[in-house]
Amino acid sequence: MTSQRSRDRLVIQLREMGIRSESVLASIRSTPRHIFVDEALASRAYDNTALPIGHNQTISQPYIVARMTEALLETGEPDRVLEIGTGCGYQTAILAQFARQVYSIERIKALLANARERFQSLNYRNIKSIYGDGGQGWPENAPYQGILVTAAPAKVPETLLSQLAVGGRLIIPIGHSGQQKLLSITRTDDGYVEKHLDGVSFVPLRTGMG
Repeated sequence: MTSQRSRDRLVIQLREMGIRSESVLASIRSTPRHIFVDEALASRAYDNTALPIGHNQTISQPYIVARMTEALLETGEPDRVLEIGTGCGYQTAILAQFARQVYSIERIKALLANARERFQSLNYRNIKSIYGDGGQGWPENAPYQGILVTAAPAKVPETLLSQLAVGGRLIIPIGHSGQQKLLSITRTDDGYVEKHLDGVSFVPLRTGMG
């Protein structure tokens, strides 16, 4: 179930669903998603579905990971990317294959500890992660050419918009459960340009630390 055949089948499915970036598809193919889920779920790791990772959180559906990554890379590979919600670390690992440096924030300590172990075992040296409130961003390292949010606030946080570089792109799900939409927001010299990408279903973005 963790074989190359399973990964190839997933990539074919994502291509059929509209993912066009061959580099994103290659990263999905090469990244061992089975190590980011519980051993009991490893047989389902290359199914195109979200899976539980504990603490009422999930590893995102591969299509959504690919869609968000592809949208973030539309204007080229970013220098610095901020990720809000490390979770199990799978999306982080995909981003690390394209950005020079990935900064990731997680509010659940146990998830962050597990993700860090995975990054170390896979030898990712360009990921910096902290335990913190993602809604506040990580201003010390701003501005970011890309910000990717893996939980849905009711509206776009101004703090994250302020940490986006001019020409940079924020990929974020917005809205309450059952009526969420995925947005791409590009910062320009005189404001922001918003584009609707997809209907999605994410856990809510919570404030504080859990």
